[in-house]
Amino acid sequence: MLIERTSKEVIIRLPASVDTTGLQRLVDYLTYKEATMNSKATQKQVDKLASDVKKGWWKKNRKRFIK
Repeated sequence: MLIERTSKEVIIRLPASVDTTGLQRLVDYLTYKEATMNSKATQKQVDKLASDVKKGWWKKNRKRFIK
């Protein structure tokens, strides 16, 4: 593994034999960190938003699961 920092980015080089499933999880986590690094939201606000989204999804899709 080789990690290189330039003035604009960090470059990580891995051998082709690296497990792609684990690598995808790492990329997903880094994408999340990048997307939320400037967030001012509290954990309580995030939890509330997640709850609201789940409730809305359930209302919209309930009939697909309960007949």
